[in-house]
Amino acid sequence: MQDLTITLIQAYLFWEQPEKNLKSFEKKFAGLAGKQDLIVLPEMFSTGFTMNGDKCAEAPEGNTFNWMQQQAKALNCVITGSFLCTEGGNLYNHLVWMRPDGTYDTYDKRHLFRFGNEHLHFTPGKQKLIVELKGWKICPLICYDLRFPVWAKNTYANHSFTYDLLLYLANWPEKRKHHWRALLMARAIENLSFAAGVNRIGEDGKGNAHSGNSLMVSPKGEVICEIAENMERIETVVLQKYELLQYRERFNVGQDWDSFEIK
Repeated sequence: MQDLTITLIQAYLFWEQPEKNLKSFEKKFAGLAGKQDLIVLPEMFSTGFTMNGDKCAEAPEGNTFNWMQQQAKALNCVITGSFLCTEGGNLYNHLVWMRPDGTYDTYDKRHLFRFGNEHLHFTPGKQKLIVELKGWKICPLICYDLRFPVWAKNTYANHSFTYDLLLYLANWPEKRKHHWRALLMARAIENLSFAAGVNRIGEDGKGNAHSGNSLMVSPKGEVICEIAENMERIETVVLQKYELLQYRERFNVGQDWDSFEIK
């Protein structure tokens, strides 16, 4: 029952300026080596949320991927974040789970924000990703995915849960920050899981304001930590596995969850 140390980085993102963003994160990483198991970056951390594929899209193993590989090795921890990716003529909001040994897993954002015409530019992902770290099973998702509880639904079978921690990487707008907090709490409660959301701050190139409000929520729906609005900050939290196991043992509603299949 190992504890899991997670560092959440709430940051300002420079619009469509990958080199500037990567250098900014490198400065934020100073002094973090060996201090955590996982670093979580916002959605499209190298450009801000953009659909400008002609200018900003990279190959799956392009510059941002290589940077993540270098940083994970230097910091001796997993780093996760998403970037704009093009592959096979399609555009993806592409999340990479990068380990310090250079191995990795990926997830492409499933739910595309129709109200911003995201569905006209991007190709949706088809598969959920479950990764393991220090005995924890983790499900990383992206921004608008937060509004779709069926996609995030945990399962329970043979005395085991599919995952222990939900992660949401986001560029979530300030005007809907109440939804952000409420939905993260709901996802934690209904899935008997920890849930974390990492959001950016500042105004993007389209004039959309983001307040951050990055937070970690317990399986009981209690806020463990929350980063203040409109503030660049690094917050490290230690999750205790025994706390999760004890709560699940006392209140295992997973035994009564409905079974279903997503098609």
